[in-house]
Amino acid sequence: MAAVKMARVFCDQSEMHDDVVAVEEPLEIRLGCDVAGRRVHRAVSITMRTPGHDLELAVGFLFTEGIIAAREQVAGVAACGAGNVACVNLRPATDVDLSRLERHFYATSSCGVCGKLAIGALEIHPARPIRQPGPRFPSELIYRLPELLRQTQNAFDLTGGLHAAALFSPEGTLLGLREDVGRHNAVDKLIGFALRDGTVPLGDSLILVSGRAGFELVQKSIMASIPILAAVGAPSSLAVELANRFGMTLVGFLRGQRFNIYSGAGRIA
Repeated sequence: MAAVKMARVFCDQSEMHDDVVAVEEPLEIRLGCDVAGRRVHRAVSITMRTPGHDLELAVGFLFTEGIIAAREQVAGVAACGAGNVACVNLRPATDVDLSRLERHFYATSSCGVCGKLAIGALEIHPARPIRQPGPRFPSELIYRLPELLRQTQNAFDLTGGLHAAALFSPEGTLLGLREDVGRHNAVDKLIGFALRDGTVPLGDSLILVSGRAGFELVQKSIMASIPILAAVGAPSSLAVELANRFGMTLVGFLRGQRFNIYSGAGRIA
């Protein structure tokens, strides 16, 4: 969070006040891997993010992009350079498809797929399918999840400018929470946390996101084998199509005592 000065205007009156805003800074993700028998180090992405949990973000990004499939492939991850760089070193003989990294070098905090060079680069190949039929979540629990999320969004309470992603068990236990100015970064941080913790695949979990359900969030959740994605906001047509294709339950407009189910209704009790 950063302290700033601002003018508060009300009824043609203006007063100077202190305010707190979310921090947005670039993070460069670098990858070290073996290609054709030699060690290669290359920058694979710059993403605008809120500092914090950067190593989880880097690992989560590589996992949801399909570059790595398991935490055992990661030899080490560390902050390097001037501090806004995360370096991920893969173990020798880890098979890496560098063509999946062919994107323009920069992604804004609002876009998880900006810079993809071809439509084919959007295709995903999860290492593990979503478990069928998978867990069942009672409607009464799903109604309560947004409030449980809000109670733990400390940074949002101060700034009002952060997206959140959280994992819940079928009993309503909060398994993890991450916040970021970018909704896709929040999901990557959360999945990176779970990957480093050894709990991926997340076949018994529900992921809740604080905004809309764009297809990139569905895509990232499918890569982690998460069976249910619930969003406070609306889904897109491609998000619904992708959820149906991979057997995911997709919930949208989760507000108060109502929500819409766009796919996989059998997991909602």
